[in-house]
Amino acid sequence: MQKGEEYVGVDVSKESLDMVVYSTGEMQSFGNDDAGIAKATTWLKQVSPAIIVMEATGGMEVSLYVALQEGKLPVAVINPRQIRHFAKSMGILAKTDRVDAKVLARYAATVQPEARALPDEETRQLRTLVTRRRQLGEMITAETNRSQATSDKAMKQRIHVHIEWLQEELANVDKDIGRMIKENPAWHAKDKLLQSVPGVGPVLSATLIGELSELGVLNRKEIAALVGVAPLNRDSGRHHGQRSIWGGRPGVRRSLYMAALSATRFNPTIKVFYERLLANGKKKKAALTACMHKLLIILNVMVKHNSAWSCNPPIPYRVCIPAAKTVAAKTVA
Repeated sequence: MQKGEEYVGVDVSKESLDMVVYSTGEMQSFGNDDAGIAKATTWLKQVSPAIIVMEATGGMEVSLYVALQEGKLPVAVINPRQIRHFAKSMGILAKTDRVDAKVLARYAATVQPEARALPDEETRQLRTLVTRRRQLGEMITAETNRSQATSDKAMKQRIHVHIEWLQEELANVDKDIGRMIKENPAWHAKDKLLQSVPGVGPVLSATLIGELSELGVLNRKEIAALVGVAPLNRDSGRHHGQRSIWGGRPGVRRSLYMAALSATRFNPTIKVFYERLLANGKKKKAALTACMHKLLIILNVMVKHNSAWSCNPPIPYRVCIPAAKTVAAKTVA
């Protein structure tokens, strides 16, 4: 292969970075620390790959990702599920760091995914806070369930003390998120725009700002598929299975679910849409999923055209926005 046509797979672990060049099979291993990342970046610049592929590992890949971005090297972080399915399709069932690196290199050469820039540091900080908020909410729910399950009064008291601490920490995280959004003029304007929609509160707004920068950039089908609210067919021959949603960005989808639930009561457009689906025989869960999809499309159009919500009186089945933005209304009608 010529320069710029190499494909590199990187398996990231807590302590090491295992790298494989697809065309030659050359392997290199570096430490997953500042010194190791610096050496890895220097070596990768000599290879000059067309694309470097690594899995999302819950944060262990971020330091390398930042270094590669600063070094002007093309990198793509892929969902581990996609890589595992790709390995199985190749008949590769073994799983070690070096095997994974080879699979990633082969995936890079076969699929040739598009390089994506890492969000700036401020966005990464906001994303970390949004993730932490979600974790705290899950812990509060888990502890509440444990409190209800035990009959031991002393244990209940201990659990309640922990829940109070978690709630206090959750409030502090909410304050930090609100402060970050308020201090960033672009985020503040976007937050006001998103929260102008009945049913959309500060949680969904912060989640969309921090974890869905593609909102308003992609078209309706692309944004729905990215979040994971686009129904997928399960048909084979004469069998027609029930369509379902999966994949995407679960954190965004969970926040969108709660907003859609609220919107079915307080948002005139979503409420009418939801009631119509139920009247036509849709199950509540399927109808609510459709509302999630519709709400996301509405928000996508609003951000794209910078149009705040306005609906008085409501227009059934249409996005209620200012008359000047009729193009946006037609897009999602």
